[in-house]
Amino acid sequence: MNFSISQVPGMKVTIMGLGLHGGGAASAAFFAEHGAEVTVTDLQERGALKNTIAQLHEYPITYVLGEHRNRDFEKADLVIKNPAVPSTSPFLRLAPVVESDISVFLSLVNNPVIAITGSKGKSTVASAVQFVLEKAYSKSYLGGNITVSPLLFVDEILKETEKHSAPVVLELSSWQLADLRGKEVCKPKISVITNILPDHQNRYSGMDDYIEDKKVIYQEQGKEDTAVFNYDDPYTRIFEIEAKAEINYFSSLKKEIPFKGGWLENRRGIINESTKPAECFADDLKIPGRHNALNLLCSGIILNRFGVPLSIIREQLPRFPGISHRLEFTAEKRGVLFYNDSAATIPHASYNAIHSFSDPIHLILGGTDKELDFSILEESLSIPASLHLLEGSATKKIISICMEKDIPFNGPYPDIESAVKEAYLSARAGEIVVMSPGCASFGMFKNEFHRGDRFKESVLKLAP
Repeated sequence: MNFSISQVPGMKVTIMGLGLHGGGAASAAFFAEHGAEVTVTDLQERGALKNTIAQLHEYPITYVLGEHRNRDFEKADLVIKNPAVPSTSPFLRLAPVVESDISVFLSLVNNPVIAITGSKGKSTVASAVQFVLEKAYSKSYLGGNITVSPLLFVDEILKETEKHSAPVVLELSSWQLADLRGKEVCKPKISVITNILPDHQNRYSGMDDYIEDKKVIYQEQGKEDTAVFNYDDPYTRIFEIEAKAEINYFSSLKKEIPFKGGWLENRRGIINESTKPAECFADDLKIPGRHNALNLLCSGIILNRFGVPLSIIREQLPRFPGISHRLEFTAEKRGVLFYNDSAATIPHASYNAIHSFSDPIHLILGGTDKELDFSILEESLSIPASLHLLEGSATKKIISICMEKDIPFNGPYPDIESAVKEAYLSARAGEIVVMSPGCASFGMFKNEFHRGDRFKESVLKLAP
């Protein structure tokens, strides 16, 4: 898309899907602020969107809620599609031009971009990279699927020419990447795929379609760019054949085959530099779990290849405190530690949580099904000292495993407060309560962030 700010005044722009994560609101604000006639249309009613609408009160925006109308697409000069809107929507076929907040941003800026995707770990990797870049550069930016639309900071970049060289870290979901296919704007200096695990199979016809969307992140890179892949992931064999960029790998173990990248030695990160291996962080990390050490190793390789001195990487990565809803330490009550892992929306993430602690854990699990296979948990559900299940369509699969393996469980509970209270009563001082659902949150909660916030609120209400 050839797009400039000068084209926006007077343009008729329809935002399809206001949503709850900020992308729709950022798009509406951006175009309204630059003089476009903005219409927001969403199938949800005003009551469900009131908080988001309140953020846009200063702009003259037309809202069409609870329905979509043909004319809002036919008469638009541009439609901005929310990633959650299926690309098969018949309304999109009525629009002359369909873009996303990410494609608009990438068409406007020339900053060096680090683009990160993957089934799990992408938020942690993106946030850790940004954490170190803030120390290494006078200015850097983080946006994308991490609930910060890059349109929130595009004007800041465009106003100050020196910021055109500031690095931009974008966390991109498979849906966001699908919206970039064929746009010729996704050309990151560094692309990253943390891993590929079964996810969103309620939205895709199968894993092949899901993987095709992930591939978009590296398909328009050139030989002068870098692609970082997980050496241990079998899908990497596909990516490494197709990618034109120079490939770097990260691995949980040192491999006999030499490669550019790095590996873990216990929880120590080693980068294979051009001359000899060098430590990029010791094992004194703030965030728990070997999978998080692997995430930080990936971050270290990205930073190293971007040109950040190894001394800064080595100093800053161990200080990274983690992010909300990813094995986030919440509180301590009478010696019991609570961790919020609400972003664990697939069984593999719950598996990682179970294996992240040496002390006994009491696990809160369950929720809505995304048509995923829970067999990875079969041998691990006997590890927690107690299991507490939330109601949901996927919980039936978990109960079947428990019944087959003769694993005791509590619940299913109709609310998070009951699950937290019972897990707390089951735990002793020195033990851990972790909510790592392994499932989607819809039904009982608006999204996984709402679920995590409700967990934290429930913990704080417990008697000391």
